[in-house]
Amino acid sequence: MTLGMIWTIILRFAIQDISVEGVQVALCMGCTRVSEPGAARGYKPMWVMVGGRKGLEPGVVCAHVCMCTWGSRVSSPSWKDGLALCALIHRHRPDLIDYAKLRKDDPIGNLNTAFEVAEKYLDIPKMLDAEDIVNTPKPDEKAIMTYVSCFYHAFAGAEQAETAANRICKVLAVNQENEKLMEEYEKLASELLEWIRRTIPWLENRVAEKSMSAMRRKLEDFRDYRRVHKPPRVQEKCQLEINFNTLQTKLRLSNRPAFMPSEGKMVSDIANAWKGLEQVEKGYEEWLLTEIRRLERLDHLAEKFKQKATLHETWTRGKEEALTLRDYEAASLYEVRALLRRHEAFESDLAAHQDRVEQIAAIAQELNELDYHDAASVNSRCQAICDQWDTLGTLTQKRRDALERVEKLLETIDQLYLEFAKRAAPFNNWLDGASEDLQDMFIVHSIEEIQTLITAHEQFKATLPEADKERAAIAGIQAEVQKIAQTYGIKLSAGNPYSALSHLDIASKWDTVKQLVPHRDQTLQEELARQQANERLRRQFAAQANIIGPWIQTKMEEIGHVSADISGSLEDQMNHLKQHEQNIINYKTNIDKLEGDHQLIQEALVFDNKHTSYTMEHIRVGWEQLLTTIARTINEVENQILTRDAKGISQEQMNEFRASFNHFDRKRNGMMDPDDFRACLISMGYDLGEVEFARIMTLVDPNNTGVVTFQAFIDFMTRETAETDTAEQVMASFKILASDKNYITVEELRRELPPEQAEYCITRMTKYVGADSVSGALDYVSFSNALYGESDL
Repeated sequence: MTLGMIWTIILRFAIQDISVEGVQVALCMGCTRVSEPGAARGYKPMWVMVGGRKGLEPGVVCAHVCMCTWGSRVSSPSWKDGLALCALIHRHRPDLIDYAKLRKDDPIGNLNTAFEVAEKYLDIPKMLDAEDIVNTPKPDEKAIMTYVSCFYHAFAGAEQAETAANRICKVLAVNQENEKLMEEYEKLASELLEWIRRTIPWLENRVAEKSMSAMRRKLEDFRDYRRVHKPPRVQEKCQLEINFNTLQTKLRLSNRPAFMPSEGKMVSDIANAWKGLEQVEKGYEEWLLTEIRRLERLDHLAEKFKQKATLHETWTRGKEEALTLRDYEAASLYEVRALLRRHEAFESDLAAHQDRVEQIAAIAQELNELDYHDAASVNSRCQAICDQWDTLGTLTQKRRDALERVEKLLETIDQLYLEFAKRAAPFNNWLDGASEDLQDMFIVHSIEEIQTLITAHEQFKATLPEADKERAAIAGIQAEVQKIAQTYGIKLSAGNPYSALSHLDIASKWDTVKQLVPHRDQTLQEELARQQANERLRRQFAAQANIIGPWIQTKMEEIGHVSADISGSLEDQMNHLKQHEQNIINYKTNIDKLEGDHQLIQEALVFDNKHTSYTMEHIRVGWEQLLTTIARTINEVENQILTRDAKGISQEQMNEFRASFNHFDRKRNGMMDPDDFRACLISMGYDLGEVEFARIMTLVDPNNTGVVTFQAFIDFMTRETAETDTAEQVMASFKILASDKNYITVEELRRELPPEQAEYCITRMTKYVGADSVSGALDYVSFSNALYGESDL
């Protein structure tokens, strides 16, 4: 009776409650034997499910461990040789027993091997004796069943640990992939921000060069930057935004918190840095063009200053020595009067040169105002001319005073010489001015300006007949002098006492002017041809720019319509966007051609174009925005496809979401303001208070941008549909691996997890500090919470 009660207790608590996949199982003896062919050396002990058996409750099936060799009768003894127990252990833990080395003729050795291995590695106590089993004709079925049930409990726990390990591996794999994406984003953002940081100081450098060639080299360097260095960075910026959006989508789908980049590396930070770069870049180009115009003007003024200064210095050469002569002291009355008249002519010439000196001073002042690099030498030369002019004025006055003192002694003078001198000096000055004007340098930027110069030149040529009459009159005076001398036998001096000019000088300068007139005509016509060529360049550029600018705007609108379209599937939208992307790529040749025309215009120093409102900068900015928009829109649709597939959203549901979003998107920019989003939620039946709405906004706008995107709207509307792992599930899995302890050891992690995931956990888990802590204990609870909360993992 006592043994029967013990057996009933064992059956109730150790055997009857065994279940396999939710079905209650009881162990009994005598059921139909089931085993699998191919077991090692004919033995394959296993747990089998058979039909109901007399004596068992309805709905309960029995499990029977075969106790016979392969091919023997079901009812014959099966545990005496020990191979069945060894096969059972080998089936689940092949690392503990080398089944191939067992011998059937050594039953006691086989049984002891099974008992020792079970006790040492499986924590199953040694309940049976090998010699009793071998020497007993029929082993005790209840003892065997009790002992074998211990194997079921031992192996069932191992399968549960394997399931927990698989769950942890899955969670860790997702987390490792996300970490890799975060590291790639941080690296790419750092490189782009570093490039912007290095480029902005170069663009902010406003130190002007002293020569036109050096400034042209700066302009060429800037063009290389725009054509070669900047375009790859534009693509990197676009790819960075795509990677960020893809990472956030994956984090949402895996129930992870949103990724927050390092300080200063947010997408908005990069966008602000990029905006600053473009502002500095625009100012740099304007500064370059302004400096080139300034240097061009400076070169023109400097050359003009040198020319006028040389002419003036040539005219004043020897004047001081002539004004300091005391030749009148030994001169006759006629000679003194001649000297006086000559001095009057000099004063007239001096007054005529006053304008030239003022022009030289004005040019020098303008060179100083424009910060001419060699202003010191210009100022020095200008000061010398002004000082000399003051000296000439003083000396002239002194000589007049001296001549006037002796004028009383002079009575006669040859009026013809005087008239010649008075008329020849102004005419000579006019000839000098005409020669100077005909050789004057000019700079124009339009056909109208050159036409103005041509008109002025034609007006000058219209005055030549009158000038020729004056020349003939002056020559007639000299001829009259010669006639009088010949008529009255007067002995003339070597020259006109009143003027250093002769009729030959006037004739020579007149011939020079006549030769310069056609040369001036040719120069003006050449400049007219150059301005006409520049006008053709302007029209050629404007014709293309007026086509490309509207085309870019149209493409931007078409892309916006495709992203908001609800008539087709997301795949249809993706195909349309890909077609638009290919069209944009194919259109790049037109942009390159326009860049070439723009370079020709800049090389020709054409700075304005009245035929178009588009500049190359407008086209470049529009093109970059178009590339960014198509890439961003494609990425948004890809993320919508990921969300739809991950959460099982039908196309009809997606269209309904899009229709609702478009209805409340009042600005039609693909984003809803908080007020629009609140109105949308109220229309769907949400009873929103301020606190609840604020909580919802933290879900759809974690970065506090002030807008709700369509992707965030979909995530909110479908937030309950996807199955995701939770921190509690991960902690429960770790607890199974830790044998229900509050901590886990390094050995348990390395034994239950693959090497890579085990080392990942070991390096990131903190030390367990509970009262039941042991050496090497790790805290898997805080680790699991960190996987789903704000942390550095």
